Amino acid sequence: MTDESVVLTEARGAVLVITINRPEARNSISKVTAEAMGAALDRLDEDPELSVGVIAGAGKGFSAGMDLKGFASGEFPIAGDRGFAGIAQRSARKPLIAAIEGFALAGGLEIALACDIIVASREAKLGIPEVGVGLFAGAGALLRLPRRVGLGQASLLALTGKPISGEEGGRIGLVDRVVDPGTALSEAVSLAETIAANAPLALAASKAVLVDGFTKPDAEFWEWQQQFFREVFSSKDAIEGATAFAEKRRPNWQGQ
Repeated sequence: MTDESVVLTEARGAVLVITINRPEARNSISKVTAEAMGAALDRLDEDPELSVGVIAGAGKGFSAGMDLKGFASGEFPIAGDRGFAGIAQRSARKPLIAAIEGFALAGGLEIALACDIIVASREAKLGIPEVGVGLFAGAGALLRLPRRVGLGQASLLALTGKPISGEEGGRIGLVDRVVDPGTALSEAVSLAETIAANAPLALAASKAVLVDGFTKPDAEFWEWQQQFFREVFSSKDAIEGATAFAEKRRPNWQGQ
């Protein structure tokens, strides 16, 4: 298997489908895989024709997390400032959707948590079992899980190491859309296409404010948000959106 083939990319209109392609290793993340994921996210961010990314796994599952054989031999799967798996510390600037079938465990779940929306099969297995192998979920789960599900549910997942189903994930707010087995990718792509119909600058700003503004005190938030307000509300797309609405037609976004 070539370095490039461990992560596959396919543009479907304005949607970039990114597939972790190591099914023989449960889509575990090696150093090469992390670098390839980072390159895929760079492509998503830099290509003006792309608006939304969908991350999936080849074969029977999403990802089992870090390649423990590689870790035991001294390899750590990080990619520059993007961190673990090429995504955990710096995700894409554009919206990302995780499409989970089978399992998303340990670092695999942390990849999904670095996305903005999680679509999962009701039968999927989700968890962070690192405590059972002498580690802890150090690639963002302990930061992002409490924001999604609350401290108690996050503690249950992190301290017991026991997985839950996609169905249960939906009940506690970990999964945003629960689907029948075998349909996670198609549902994620359909959702991505709906998102991609919107203005690119507005999407990027909305994501940034949602992610980075989450922990800012109210007094700081409004001044901080001004940078996005100025960029988006003075853009050509803002005028085009208002004009298209008045003329009852679809807008022609330019990303400017």
